[in-house]
Amino acid sequence: MWEVLAVIAIVAYVIGRQLLGEPLRGKRVILLPAVLAVVGLTRLGGHGAVQPADVALLVVGAVIAAAIGTGQGSMMRLRNRDGGLWGQMPARSLWLWAALIGSRLTLMLLASTMGAHVAASSAPIVLMLGINRLAQAAMITRRAHRSGIPFAQEKDGSVFLGGRLQELNSRLDGLTGTPSEPSGPSSPSNSAHPSNPSHPSNPTNPYDRPTTRR
Repeated sequence: MWEVLAVIAIVAYVIGRQLLGEPLRGKRVILLPAVLAVVGLTRLGGHGAVQPADVALLVVGAVIAAAIGTGQGSMMRLRNRDGGLWGQMPARSLWLWAALIGSRLTLMLLASTMGAHVAASSAPIVLMLGINRLAQAAMITRRAHRSGIPFAQEKDGSVFLGGRLQELNSRLDGLTGTPSEPSGPSSPSNSAHPSNPSHPSNPTNPYDRPTTRR
């Protein structure tokens, strides 16, 4: 029961901060969801043996949570404030939270009818919340890099992943098959410019040659 109350408190806190807007620090955006996911995963073993039906429902729940998290990350408004990343969720994003909660309740009811005791318990709630937050973090990180905005400074003045966002984005491009954006426009050389009359691709008009008088 305490897990449910803890998750409710966490969700209410996260929703409140996101609706008001806040500096997005890398450790809070990425590390805290990872901790939640690990803690949730370790809690699964305390509710009996995991059956195939549990695994199937947990995978479905994880996919739904990740998809909703990706949508939340896409919907967040990102800005550069004082040289760091700042984000705010619009009020219409609340329906995504409602979808996340509704999907979890639906899967719990379905698990009860199938005899999947682990999936029907409160144990997967923390895991699904962690997966949801990680998916949102991945989308925010990707968008921030493409916008050229670093994470907001940590309390010690450092910037989380300050010099590694390019590498991280390249790996994401490799996984999704999305080509990387060009680093900047290239300036064509004068020798290759079509307006250059001395270039071989622009031969001189023979009728413009001066005639030789005999």
